Amino acid sequence: MIEALLGFAAIFVLALLRIPLAFAMGLVGVAGIALTRGWAPALASTAQVVYETGFAYTLSVIPLFILMGNFVARAGLAHELFQAAYAFIGHVRGGLAHATIAACAGFGAICGSSIATAATMSKVAYPSMQKLGYSNSLSTGVMAAGGTLGIMIPPSTIMVIYGIVTQTNIGKLFAAGVIPGLLTAALLMLTVSVMTLRDPEHAPPGARSSWPERWRALRGIWGVLLLLVVVLGGIYGGFFTATEGAGFGAAGAFFFALARRRLTWAILLQVLVESARTTAMLFTLLIAATIFANFINFTSLPGDLMHWITHLALSPTMVIVAMMAIYVVLGTVMEELTMVLLTIPLFFPIVTQLGFDPVWFGVLIVMIVQIGLISPPVGMNLFVLNSLLPGVGLAAIFRGCWPFVAMMVVVLGLLIAFPQISLWLPSLMK
Repeated sequence: MIEALLGFAAIFVLALLRIPLAFAMGLVGVAGIALTRGWAPALASTAQVVYETGFAYTLSVIPLFILMGNFVARAGLAHELFQAAYAFIGHVRGGLAHATIAACAGFGAICGSSIATAATMSKVAYPSMQKLGYSNSLSTGVMAAGGTLGIMIPPSTIMVIYGIVTQTNIGKLFAAGVIPGLLTAALLMLTVSVMTLRDPEHAPPGARSSWPERWRALRGIWGVLLLLVVVLGGIYGGFFTATEGAGFGAAGAFFFALARRRLTWAILLQVLVESARTTAMLFTLLIAATIFANFINFTSLPGDLMHWITHLALSPTMVIVAMMAIYVVLGTVMEELTMVLLTIPLFFPIVTQLGFDPVWFGVLIVMIVQIGLISPPVGMNLFVLNSLLPGVGLAAIFRGCWPFVAMMVVVLGLLIAFPQISLWLPSLMK
């Protein structure tokens, strides 16, 4: 147990020295295995992890979904989603904010990235909200919180990584994220309604669209619906695996962007380079986290931790609540993906030994990541918006996100109290 605790301490020291966390985890993992098992096993184990990760068929789902999201962003579908949502609800008070959340949910269903969703919506929605007189705090809070829907509503990169690390069925994880994602979107809209009711000047109503204008706006999102039916319908229906679904999605998004004349050779090269860069980053993190997890498994920490929890005589649900509280605190000071990869080796064995469904726990993990993405001071979505909207101060962005953080904590509580919110759809899969 002492070796594992020293390993965690070493990672934090290296992080404070500004060494990238992927390299910190990998170095500590290799050194830890070497000190406990010898250098020959450490090097052999590391080589095996690198080889198996690089050649794992299931991991090909990651670059394919990333590629699909990048093609979709280039095709301009986010703008059509926003216009369609605004046509129906833009006339109510806070309508632009509601439309932004709805567009984030739709874009997230074909993108899978929180940061990409928030960044895209900052270009699509913010100018309209600024023109209509929305407060900066509400505008940025909505875009930051709505952007997190990109990782709950499938396909989700975080879910894929969690599924691979824990050997959990990715198709069931995707199904489990649908209802929580829609529930989160609905409660974020409720938050907007409460904020605008308390302070109407936050968000003036927009113009009402006629029904012919609404039907015309809906015609622009047929590509989104087609991709959703093909990719998610195929996975849920058991017609193909998540990896095959990602392949169909990437190909469909490519042809859709091509048909809309949004692709040039230069843009295609940018998409491929950006997808390769993101994939390389995620694979580096996965390799490092696996090496570190192997080191932790060689120590007695997982067994000692389970023994300690057993002696505390806490109910299984209270153990989960305590884990989520730890995650919420960690999410305010750590990058979210690294936080998850660092802690899964500790918490996941406890969760399974307590008899909880790993699919349900995966949804809780994604919800925790959503909260972390908009929690000051290191929420990634907040800094993305700050960099893309230089006229908006970081203080206003921080101020605008807190009501949405509170509502996401409420959603987390509902998911813990009622596991069937997550598990009902997976139970229907073949």
